[in-house]
Amino acid sequence: MTQTPKLAWKGVTKRFGDRAVLDGLDLSVAPGRSLVIIGGSGQGKSVTIKTALGLMRPEGGQIELDGENIVGLPESKRRKLFSRIGVLFQGAALFDSLSIWENVAFRLLNADGVPRKQARERAIDALEQVRLDPAVADRFPSELSGGMQKRAGLARAVVAQPEILFFDEPTTGLDPITAAAINQLISDQVRRLGSTAVSITHDLASAQTIGDEIAMLHGGKIVWRGPAADLHVTDNPYVRQFVEGRPDGPIAHAV
Repeated sequence: MTQTPKLAWKGVTKRFGDRAVLDGLDLSVAPGRSLVIIGGSGQGKSVTIKTALGLMRPEGGQIELDGENIVGLPESKRRKLFSRIGVLFQGAALFDSLSIWENVAFRLLNADGVPRKQARERAIDALEQVRLDPAVADRFPSELSGGMQKRAGLARAVVAQPEILFFDEPTTGLDPITAAAINQLISDQVRRLGSTAVSITHDLASAQTIGDEIAMLHGGKIVWRGPAADLHVTDNPYVRQFVEGRPDGPIAHAV
């Protein structure tokens, strides 16, 4: 019996003017698996995630969650859907005017109606899960380093124990040691929760740490997909050029 994917893009198209950023995209991820999408700048990686989150509506195709098409859902059903999803945004995207624990508990307080005392307790527990001392709970984002802010953003993503996690360039702007620590934390949290994860990144070390599988997006389509361990051994010309950082190959480079 074939397993229903947790999340699937089926023939998804998304255009900006005359340019098809997603051109009949077919992609799926099984329950409990971690899929990383790689590809050059402007190839549609962020758009892929935004269509799944309902932040952008595709012109064609279906996006299915547990086999149900979620494109064009009414607002009430979208809100219910979002309660099953956690997101770590690029740059952490913390609210400057809120304390760290209020940032982490933002959804608990504002969407789930969790009382402040209970929300704070859950936020502190989530902070400890990403190896942040509870003492940071009452600080503000400006008082934390970039790596600590990213950890707080990860705590916010996992605090409600979501079924699906999205990670948008999780190591951008971090030094290699901090990036490696964030990658390991992401991997640990995905395994702890048993969540399905979809990540986008330019960082190949990150891709291989947090991904069970890697898919390469180019020209609005998936041009290669395979186990993370195969990234450096596949002879796919798109992957080889991307991994080796060569200007010559099937990927045209922008100047």
